[in-house]
Amino acid sequence: MGLAVTKPMSRARVTRFFEKLQAADPEPVTELQYQTPFELLCAVILSAQATDVGVNKATARLFPLANSPQAILDLGEAGLKQHISSIGLYNSKAKNIIAACQMLVRDHAGEVPDEREALEKLPGVGRKTANVVLNVLFGKPTIAVDTHIFRVGNRTGMAPGKTPLAVEKGLLKAIPKKFLRHAHHWLVLHGRYVCTARKPKCHLCPVYEECCWAEKAGVVA
Repeated sequence: MGLAVTKPMSRARVTRFFEKLQAADPEPVTELQYQTPFELLCAVILSAQATDVGVNKATARLFPLANSPQAILDLGEAGLKQHISSIGLYNSKAKNIIAACQMLVRDHAGEVPDEREALEKLPGVGRKTANVVLNVLFGKPTIAVDTHIFRVGNRTGMAPGKTPLAVEKGLLKAIPKKFLRHAHHWLVLHGRYVCTARKPKCHLCPVYEECCWAEKAGVVA
């Protein structure tokens, strides 16, 4: 399936799109399992090019033993690798998490900072990870454009763009402010379970009427 659209989604369509997603799931949450801000930060770093299910399995083993920057440092890089070896790119992720823990202990008293600049200075934390942390932990209206949101933004006509940053900027401009707090999760979940890459479930889509995808009428259930 391509990303062709018939036309950009109008403001009215965008509003109805989120009204329907909100009605179906008023308080969406991340599928990553965590209890503390640091646990979420670790989980998001680990989730790059990995599934939430896989990350949750690994952190279920890790967090009972070490769930703070100092505890991770005490565990050591080799010890950390033992618990996350089931996750892709675990060697580089372990190295980044150790380095991030060192910075958190040294510069932030072991606490997760609530500013983008400080977050993005942490090893393993890019714009997408920072956006997730800012949104989930601190309630800021950010949108972390992963593969699902990139696809939905383009396919629906809501925020066409050739790069994740272009789609992010388009979404922030298109989405009414009253929906921005939860827009990230609504879009992620919609892309993950309904507006899927290979076989989108248009016959089950709650926002079918609002979507401007040129190919949606040809999707077979």
